[in-house]
Amino acid sequence: MKCTFCGFSDTQVIDTRSIKSASIIKRRRFCANCKHKFTTYERLEEIPLRVIKQNNQREPFSVEKLREGILRAVEKRPISSETVEQIITEVQQEIAGKFTLEVPSKTIGKLVLERLFNIDAIAYIRFASVYYHYDSIENFLSEVRKLKHAYKKKIKAKEQHTL
Repeated sequence: MKCTFCGFSDTQVIDTRSIKSASIIKRRRFCANCKHKFTTYERLEEIPLRVIKQNNQREPFSVEKLREGILRAVEKRPISSETVEQIITEVQQEIAGKFTLEVPSKTIGKLVLERLFNIDAIAYIRFASVYYHYDSIENFLSEVRKLKHAYKKKIKAKEQHTL
């Protein structure tokens, strides 16, 4: 594995861990050349799915595209890289359990939104703004109101559960 800092081609693995309930291996690496440490994630490669876009075009499913969308939504939010990878893994596992060759892009978006809703409201609304393609400020505000109402219900349910 090449060092991400200096490009040296012989790095050492200093720690290996499996991420819970996922087929991901997290490796901590050390570069003997520049002395930097960095982390890599290894994921099992699945049978390639095709995504059915809203205009009915098809394209290969891209984990990178999914990761980029989630990272844009969680930018400057208190959400760890491990949490992002967990979302990606859960979405991939759910898709693999339900679809074999093609999956609608709407399904992928909904799965991500479900997870972001439980993690961070701001990340949820950022992802939703791209996913739902709001055409007016009223539609956007309507979604924020729905989110606010859902969060109030969630907080009340938690309070009642702890009593």
